[in-house]
Amino acid sequence: MDLVVRLVYMLIFPGFLFLVFYGMACDWVDRKLYARFQNRVGPPWFQPLADFIKLLSKEEIIPEAANQNMFRVLPVVALAAALTSFLYIPVWDLTAFYSFPADLVVVFYLLTIPTLAFFLAGWNSTSLFAALGSLRTLIQLFAYEVPLLIVLMGPALLAGTWTISEISAFFVQNPSLLGVNVIGLVVALVAIQGKLERRPFDIADAETEVVGGTFTEFSGRLLAIIHLVVNIEMVVLASLISAIFLGGSFGLGPIWGFILYLFKTLFIVTLLTLLKTLVARLRLEQMMKFCWKYLAPAALFQLLINIVVKAFLV
Repeated sequence: MDLVVRLVYMLIFPGFLFLVFYGMACDWVDRKLYARFQNRVGPPWFQPLADFIKLLSKEEIIPEAANQNMFRVLPVVALAAALTSFLYIPVWDLTAFYSFPADLVVVFYLLTIPTLAFFLAGWNSTSLFAALGSLRTLIQLFAYEVPLLIVLMGPALLAGTWTISEISAFFVQNPSLLGVNVIGLVVALVAIQGKLERRPFDIADAETEVVGGTFTEFSGRLLAIIHLVVNIEMVVLASLISAIFLGGSFGLGPIWGFILYLFKTLFIVTLLTLLKTLVARLRLEQMMKFCWKYLAPAALFQLLINIVVKAFLV
């Protein structure tokens, strides 16, 4: 019976199937809000699903010079890493179904794998546009990953643990401390905007410069998987931010806790969409300068605040 429960959790809810459809729902919310902010109508609610089905029906073309195995396997590796990272994040309860000490570190590195997989996928495409996009993806990785890791250290330092479930439970028990991490929340939102390669950090797939960037040569099912990975990664990152900085579901139980989870993650997606609407694309050197001159110091300042608060708590 325990095996059946685990399989249902991993494959149906809140595992693979839930992530697929909720990722598409978040993608629709993002696209719809982005359109409304620009005074456009936007797509219907079923558009992400229709796009996914359409790509599945398209012909899958692989460049002759590309490494066939790497070209096919890397999108699947990215999908597996994104799906696995979600298993350690609490959804409707204070404790994730799969939780172990220091799982925050594991989730952080699991979420790095899709970026590295996309870099290798573009590089193995043997296309000039894909190679340029891949290099930009890798360069961006070294810019936003450091501030993101530092701000994740702040709540972990206050809670005295690197376990996501325990951090979430700590802030439920001490809700007054949620306001301490406001700067860290802002830095995290900007950093995951870079991780998802959304404006102003969409340099890697800037269509006016490198066509489709990293994914220029991908089509059919492989491109459908890549889009699915991006949507799932957005859900996972929004869930992680909710659990670390916003107290997660506050332990309200399966129904109300899940509703609160949906509200918080959609709120985070809305903030990401608003940020995408308000700013224009940065050049690569501007992005690097912004991350190291402003984002990283802000993250360090937030960590210093948390150290001081932790000293008073002790």
